[in-house]
Amino acid sequence: MHFLDQAKIYVRSGEGGPGAVSFRREKFIEYGGPDGGNGGKGGDIIFEAIAGLNTLIDFRYTQHFRAQRGHGGSGSNRTGGGGDDLIIRVPVGTQVLSEDKEEVLLDFTKAGQREVFFRGGDGGRGNASYKTSTNRTPRQHGTGWPFEEAWVWLRLKLLADAGLVGLPNAGKSTFINQVSNAQAKVGEYAFTTTRPQLGVVRHKQREFVIADIPGLIAGAAEGAGIGDRFLGHIERCRVLLHLVDANDKDVAESYRIVRDELENYGAGLTDKKVVIALNKIDMLDAELIAALSAELAEASGAPVMALSGASGAGVEAVLDTLIEAIGPAADASPDTDAGEEELQWSPV
Repeated sequence: MHFLDQAKIYVRSGEGGPGAVSFRREKFIEYGGPDGGNGGKGGDIIFEAIAGLNTLIDFRYTQHFRAQRGHGGSGSNRTGGGGDDLIIRVPVGTQVLSEDKEEVLLDFTKAGQREVFFRGGDGGRGNASYKTSTNRTPRQHGTGWPFEEAWVWLRLKLLADAGLVGLPNAGKSTFINQVSNAQAKVGEYAFTTTRPQLGVVRHKQREFVIADIPGLIAGAAEGAGIGDRFLGHIERCRVLLHLVDANDKDVAESYRIVRDELENYGAGLTDKKVVIALNKIDMLDAELIAALSAELAEASGAPVMALSGASGAGVEAVLDTLIEAIGPAADASPDTDAGEEELQWSPV
């Protein structure tokens, strides 16, 4: 399945059905009077978040969504049937943005969340409702309230507990393949990861979701490389795992390049908890590992862990640190009284 995290679609609710102009005509009943029924309500446009989806690819091929119009009223005071609502199903983590992308209209953060985006128009009045003591045979009727329409953008931000960041070939794909059920592409060239990957990590009776995004290079905020468009997928992560390749000429500079791009992107990424790890240590001796770790710690001002995603060395310690940074699982059942605030939702 192809990955798509942005799509532009057109949505339109249903127009209200017209009211009827009708008069009662039955044998032996004089002056039956008006009996035109009201029109039916148009269908609503409803967005619903469902589990099991992680792409907006369906919206590349279907871009126009129109709810059904309400049916017209008829004689004998019969109201027209309402138009069917149109439910647009989107992945969890989808945002609905205005056409200019300046305003977030809806934000879906949990499965089953359902929101009415556009309400269908009400049906028009039939001529029976216009009858008064002075207007006994009204012939006017309502045509139905109009629909609502708009072009909107759908933007998907994958929901994960931890996010992987680093330069291309920092070993992020190898790491996520090592610790989760993901099958990310691995190669000896830059940008083997061209789209975000999700994996479920099971470690010490805990589960959490980890996200891998394409590598960042200097100038990504200005569009260099793949750019920074995929950074949106780690905006909601609780912790970031910053991997630095131990084989880089200057590990401190490698760290600063990625950190600068996170800062340029904004959205609070530099305020998140960060675990810094020196990767690919399997071919280095202990003395060199210690020297590189010290250099990286000085540049970052934070503790540095050492690991090898290929051999698995140091991976368990990193997972322990990630679990501690993520915090308690959402399904934990603390001893709280009914009515107390629930724990913050997690995608796990």
